[in-house]
Amino acid sequence: MQDMPAARLAAAGQAGAHVAVNDQDLRVISNVVMMGMGEPLLNYDQVLPALLLMLDDNAYGLSRRRVTVSTSGVVPFMDRLAHDCPVALAVSLHAPNDALRDQLVPLNRKYPLAELIAACNRYLEHAPRDFITFEYVMLDGVNDSDEHARQLVDITRQVKCKLNLIPFNPFPESGLKRSSNARIRQFSSLLVDQGVITTVRKTRGEDIDAACGQLAGDVKDRTRISERMQAFKSIPITEISS
Repeated sequence: MQDMPAARLAAAGQAGAHVAVNDQDLRVISNVVMMGMGEPLLNYDQVLPALLLMLDDNAYGLSRRRVTVSTSGVVPFMDRLAHDCPVALAVSLHAPNDALRDQLVPLNRKYPLAELIAACNRYLEHAPRDFITFEYVMLDGVNDSDEHARQLVDITRQVKCKLNLIPFNPFPESGLKRSSNARIRQFSSLLVDQGVITTVRKTRGEDIDAACGQLAGDVKDRTRISERMQAFKSIPITEISS
């Protein structure tokens, strides 16, 4: 994705606009999400024309509501996208406070949560939907405590959003584990009880290491995230006073 020109993106899209599952079943692609192929907004010059082609009545002809760009929070390009081609927006949040998000999403050190939330609110002034989708991967013992859920509720009070909880799909060398189903249900319930619209993504393809986050295969973890997370777990969680 990082080096794929818009023409190739569009060609791939045109080829996939109709998918024949069998001779009798012709399925039309009605939604497109740019996610999981690197940071789309850091490939902006290629992503933008691809988005415009998806929306063009002479190409895909999709509604802006049915095209989504997922970002880790590249604030300047979120602002550009809002004016150039405001489609639906998903943000990879993964942590409810700056200290933890600095570790899980290092981009947060450049654009911390206050700046990210402000950018989300600016984006909503132009967006085709009246909410931002926050993606939140569930990591056992890292970001899945009751206090983390309460901190998330505080964020949802600052921007109109929906939360998508994603069970972590483990891969070699990650040093991380998926939260248990019981913990995910409890975490989700804490959010829902506070009026937060929350969904839990269903995992597919895990049996062949093809689920979300596993497509890199058996590779060495150069980010040393497992070491950093072990060190971070020793830091106590600071509760937010109401």
